[in-house]
Amino acid sequence: MDESIWEAARVSRSWLDAANGSGKTELTCRILKLTEEAGEASAAWIGLLGQNPRKGVTHTRDDVAAELADVAFTALVAIESLGLDAQTVLDACAAKVRTRLADHDRP
Repeated sequence: MDESIWEAARVSRSWLDAANGSGKTELTCRILKLTEEAGEASAAWIGLLGQNPRKGVTHTRDDVAAELADVAFTALVAIESLGLDAQTVLDACAAKVRTRLADHDRP
């Protein structure tokens, strides 16, 4: 990923810390924010499928992708808020997935 993504997550964390503090309640809210963002991604997908007959088709794939990006970025900020380096944590997660996939492909 581009370094600007990691820097944006760090700057966002600092901005939130300055505005709202960094205690357990604030950290809880940052983690719960993931649920809010995931709900928006779900709503966009439902809107793309036109599953609400009253509203019809209200979203595009680009809308869904933008909402999913919000989920991903919010997760990076939450990781940084835990006092961890989001890039290191995400790299470790990707390595774990690569190992699982490699183990899956073995006969």
